[in-house]
Amino acid sequence: MILYKTKKMEIEKFIENFGNLFEETDAKEIKANTVFKDNDEWGSLMVLMVIAMCDEEYAVTVSGEDIKDTITVEDLYNLVKDR
Repeated sequence: MILYKTKKMEIEKFIENFGNLFEETDAKEIKANTVFKDNDEWGSLMVLMVIAMCDEEYAVTVSGEDIKDTITVEDLYNLVKDR
């Protein structure tokens, strides 16, 4: 059970960090199942910001192509977690 709680806290922190990248969208609106590319703020600058977040917060390198292959915030989290 402890592993579940730890994983849940990890994804919650990832979602918080991801949500904080958006200027106009309330970070609390971002959930694990959010299809982030549907957000009006999503674009090439956001891709670069996500790449930088992954590098700075998690010491993980992701590419724009990696991000393109994900759909939800949880998909992105799993990509980072598995590297």
